[in-house]
Amino acid sequence: MKTQKLAHTYSIVARDPETGQLGAAVQSHWFSVGSLVIWLEAGVGAVATQAMVEVSHGPLGLEMLRAGKPADLTLAALLASDDGRELRQVALVDSAGNVAAHTGRRCIQAAGHVVGEGFSVQANMMLKDTVWRAMAEAYQAAGGQLADRLLAALDAAQAEGGDIRGKQSAALKIVEGKPAGAYWQGVLMDLRVDDAPEPLVELRRLVSVQRAYDWMNAGDAALAECRTEKALEAYRTAAGMAPDLLELPFWHAVTLADLGRTAEALPLFERIFKEDPLWMELLRRLPPVGLLRQDPEMMRQIEAVCPQ
Repeated sequence: MKTQKLAHTYSIVARDPETGQLGAAVQSHWFSVGSLVIWLEAGVGAVATQAMVEVSHGPLGLEMLRAGKPADLTLAALLASDDGRELRQVALVDSAGNVAAHTGRRCIQAAGHVVGEGFSVQANMMLKDTVWRAMAEAYQAAGGQLADRLLAALDAAQAEGGDIRGKQSAALKIVEGKPAGAYWQGVLMDLRVDDAPEPLVELRRLVSVQRAYDWMNAGDAALAECRTEKALEAYRTAAGMAPDLLELPFWHAVTLADLGRTAEALPLFERIFKEDPLWMELLRRLPPVGLLRQDPEMMRQIEAVCPQ
């Protein structure tokens, strides 16, 4: 039995012509819309399936794209086997940037889509019939990385009135343009806001947090390659992007301490412990498992800056 759920919404699927990255983003007045609507795989493509959602169009669409079927033929095959096609809204972009979209005649108005070079925007149950055109214009005019342009399209939809029912959830996912070897690999961003008063505001915040953690991961990679100063620079950048997240300066400080640069680490530890002394207890647990050098004098100096 096929799975069908009512997820009227607005979304975008796109391929970045410079990086080859594939992305999709969505917002709806429906709980956890990201779990239903957007489906992506690195080096394969992106699918958005919405309105009276036929969820299987996501994974089956990716399966056909993975086998080499282009976006238009994949969409045609999906719709040919779907008796409810006139209730569906589906869009696909493949790894070559080919795009195809469908808005069924029985989708609740206002409903429609715009296909552009390497992208498609689609919306249904909107307050106005100007939503999808505004999305297309915003995406094409926006600068920055793919995530920034996807967010610009969502913001433009909301500015035009968005979903007639209001706002509840949103999601954004970006994958590499080249195959990664397995469907769970090559994922650059996979962010969901399942239930929030302002889902687009929260989604944008999560993108910023993701970028901070990307810098942290870059630091870890540089450290593994013995590029110490490059790693520390990345850690500093990460902490500066998300100053409220103690996790980021903590591991920066741990790295400094492990390198014997305790004097540089102490101010970071002091600020962290002042906000939450439990990070000191975590620090004590690192030397026994080899994640911080065994050095009683170093530990004494660090413990001295922790509030008692």
